[in-house]
Amino acid sequence: MKNGKRNIFKGGLGQLTIPIVSICLLLLFNLIKGLITKDLSFFSIELVRNNFGNMVLSGNLISIINGASELAVLAMGMTLVTAACGGQDISVGAAAAIAGSMFVKVVKTGSSISGMKVLLAFLAACMIACLFAAFNGTLVAVFKIQPMIATLILYTCGRSIAYWINGGATPTVSSPIISGIGSFIPGVPIPTPVIIVVVMAIIFKLVFHFTSIELFTQSVGINGSAARLNGINSTFIKLLSFIILGVCVAVAGTIGVSRLGLINHETLLLDVEMDTILAVAIGGNSLGGGKFKISGSIIGAYVIQTLTITLYAMKVSSTDVKAFKAIVIIILVVIGSPVVKTWFGKFVGKYFKKNKQLAVKGAE
Repeated sequence: MKNGKRNIFKGGLGQLTIPIVSICLLLLFNLIKGLITKDLSFFSIELVRNNFGNMVLSGNLISIINGASELAVLAMGMTLVTAACGGQDISVGAAAAIAGSMFVKVVKTGSSISGMKVLLAFLAACMIACLFAAFNGTLVAVFKIQPMIATLILYTCGRSIAYWINGGATPTVSSPIISGIGSFIPGVPIPTPVIIVVVMAIIFKLVFHFTSIELFTQSVGINGSAARLNGINSTFIKLLSFIILGVCVAVAGTIGVSRLGLINHETLLLDVEMDTILAVAIGGNSLGGGKFKISGSIIGAYVIQTLTITLYAMKVSSTDVKAFKAIVIIILVVIGSPVVKTWFGKFVGKYFKKNKQLAVKGAE
């Protein structure tokens, strides 16, 4: 029993405790606020007819899981980079703008937009995103440059590259197929980006189940030298983590472009880098590398989006939202820090030990 209680705080559930408790507290806050104001519209989910005449789900909760889709996808890839390299890629927003620009560039060729053309456009977006990701990965894995410094290059010039791809224009892409990717598929009431997140999560789960990537990534992140001595190519694992992030960047960029129906290199997923890193941190993953949980990062993304929607529901101005988010996120990150976790673990251990001693005395 003692080992079981210890595992709650040190095992997989313990890693998910902070993000799960965080999102529950935010929902509880909205519930209490709704009961006080006698307005529980925050939790209402309705089936409404959209502009295309399709019946779709609508409400704040739907907005949360839909709006966090790009962030959740990026957080999956960022988790691998963080785990393997002990650092973060701060260029994911700029890289997504590049991928989105390439997607639009291919889609706009010719007169009509077919399903095959959209697929080719996505593959082109994946190729260019993986190319730039491999560039970042080479700097980190081969030249041993700290990830944040290595990716600062693309962070600085990435949106300019996205601007050049389409000659400085912001072309629109009007197509039922693209609208379906960014909003709803006719006849399906669930937002398509939410379905894409589920598919991506399943793919990661299957890859981890049928390969040793998860184990190798954690081994390299914990101790790269020991991993090499055990026959693991740490350079390849780090490079692979960046390339996988590149695929996630392409998916996020495609969703972002499909939502808007155009490419705006200056605003597409702007400032998403910090939210992505925070999602990984809130998810209980060590930013210094090592053990990780993709599910924690996904929940972390929804925590951030829930906080954002909550602030907007409270009529907080868009200029003040970032300040409020910063305060709450600092609190969450501090609570989830190793120091606080260690202190809490010792406190709980003493509590259970004390109760056990009282129980023994009572039995005597």
